[in-house]
Amino acid sequence: MDVSLAFLIVIFLIGFVGSFISGMVGIGGSIIKYPMLLYLPPLFGLTAFSAHEVSGISAVQVFFATIGGVWAYRKSGYLNKSLILYMGVSILVGSFVGGYGSKLMSEGTINVVYGILAALAAVMMFVPKKGIDDIPLDQVTFNKGVAAALAFLIGVGSGIVGAAGAFLLVPVMLVVLKIPTRMTIATSLAITFISSIGSTFGKIATGQVDYLPALIMVVASLLASPLGAKAGQKMNTKVLQVILAVLILATAVKIWVDIL
Repeated sequence: MDVSLAFLIVIFLIGFVGSFISGMVGIGGSIIKYPMLLYLPPLFGLTAFSAHEVSGISAVQVFFATIGGVWAYRKSGYLNKSLILYMGVSILVGSFVGGYGSKLMSEGTINVVYGILAALAAVMMFVPKKGIDDIPLDQVTFNKGVAAALAFLIGVGSGIVGAAGAFLLVPVMLVVLKIPTRMTIATSLAITFISSIGSTFGKIATGQVDYLPALIMVVASLLASPLGAKAGQKMNTKVLQVILAVLILATAVKIWVDIL
């Protein structure tokens, strides 16, 4: 892999843009960075990464972007502790299972799994979410069994693709568990952080991580993610939902275009 100034700048910008958006809308950002890492370097005449390399770099980066985002939300009152506990533990177990299992799958299969997950998430984002933002934060309730079971499944899927699954967590929390938007964003960052522990260490242990690009992405994440979180706290929740829906839909379309 040739390391030029252009390479460093492109990787840094991908990390910065992706992490800013992820801090803002509460997704770990691999949904944005995964395609950017796959397709942007070749456009600038740089060496392309393989899908395995990209998922390794994404996993490490998400770990740090979510730390940055959660830190920015720590005093906001939007972090729902019991939700983080139930879904965090389940998603962690699931992501270990998936991260380990991904070694046994071909690149094509990994992309198909990713495509199916993104398509499901996209459909759910367009389901109308009436009245969820009218619930006072201290009165939010949810079905613990359903939350844990869904988180486990999301963990398995996200462990396979190295995306920390937040793009699935967000629609599930909004549509199925009916959690208010800002609480969903803050809480999903925390859950994603927990799940990325599993996938990050899984990828490092199996030698799927390119350290230099991962490091550049981490620096970019720690700078950009808290900035994005601050921007997101000021935005209208409807706007945030639209941004999320568009991002998820675009990703799903892109992946399927590639597969077919």
